Amino acid sequence: FCVLPSSREGFRVAEKIVLVIFISAIILMTTLGNLLVMVAVCRDRQLRKIKTNYFIVSLAFTDLLVSVLVMPFAAIELIQDNWIYGQTFCLVRTSLDVLLTTASILHLCCISMDRYYAICCQPLVYRNKMTPLRIAVMLGGCWVIPTIISFLPIMQGWNSIGITDLIQQRQFNKASNSTYCIFMVNKPYAITCSVVAFYIPFFLMVLAYYRIYVTAREHARQIRVLQRAGAPTDSQQHHPDQHSTHRMKTETKAAKTLCIIMGCFCLCWAPFFVTNIVDPFINYTVPGKLWTACLWLGYINSGLNPFLYAFLNKSFRRAFLIILCCGDERYRRPSILGQTVPCSTTTINGSTHVLR
Repeated sequence: FCVLPSSREGFRVAEKIVLVIFISAIILMTTLGNLLVMVAVCRDRQLRKIKTNYFIVSLAFTDLLVSVLVMPFAAIELIQDNWIYGQTFCLVRTSLDVLLTTASILHLCCISMDRYYAICCQPLVYRNKMTPLRIAVMLGGCWVIPTIISFLPIMQGWNSIGITDLIQQRQFNKASNSTYCIFMVNKPYAITCSVVAFYIPFFLMVLAYYRIYVTAREHARQIRVLQRAGAPTDSQQHHPDQHSTHRMKTETKAAKTLCIIMGCFCLCWAPFFVTNIVDPFINYTVPGKLWTACLWLGYINSGLNPFLYAFLNKSFRRAFLIILCCGDERYRRPSILGQTVPCSTTTINGSTHVLR
């Protein structure tokens, strides 16, 4: 969403230098991070076996497009305080912005639903729910729904019904002789798109992650009760106890991981979508700098996603190290023949999932 202010104050030279460095770092981080995720899943056979990673690869591709097709043009206009690419490309850029940022959010929602079925349901339920066909349908929905709320209404001008005169006033600044790529939304469009793009996915993610958190905590509590009930007395009992301890630690860490992922998502996108709904009801008086800050905070979420997986997921971390270190044998997955519980996977209700 590219909502730009009606009047701007030009940046001084020092401010422009700081902005260029900061924005370039965000774009570079987002591009390289998401490329690394895609390459890691394509090269690592174990990562390809996990169904959730199909969503992660599609998410990385979406975020990569955000960094390549959306961020650079938003940065150029912000720094130059002028839009030089014409009205038609402004509509295309705006549509891509809405499409890709919404698709990124819907991918995060699908990942939460996949993990909910993997952790909270029985193995048979998960296998029945997450079939290849259903995964393909969910991924298709992550692209079709954003297309419906982006290119169709924006190209038809449905978002500007009733506020056309206001948009035309803000597209040109006579004082600085500058033209802007203005994207403003009327009340129906603001409510509809915000609900579809953020509030419904947000509700589903909160519900799914809350159930996962409760399940992980309950599993950990049950294991602690069993451990207090009696210690192992022979070598045959020692391995199950080790497995239970490993499982308890894994599930506790999984619950914390979910809180971090959900917290980052809310921190990045909630300010923008709250402002997006409020602005039409207060006669579009939200300050331009606040819009810019909320917009780029949402963009930053596309750069955070690969780093969350890198630092919080052992399998991805190992795959990244192999790629960055040119296949160094020290980071390759140890042979599974000598292990009873692979350190890169965990089993809950009989289902293997990727949270560590």
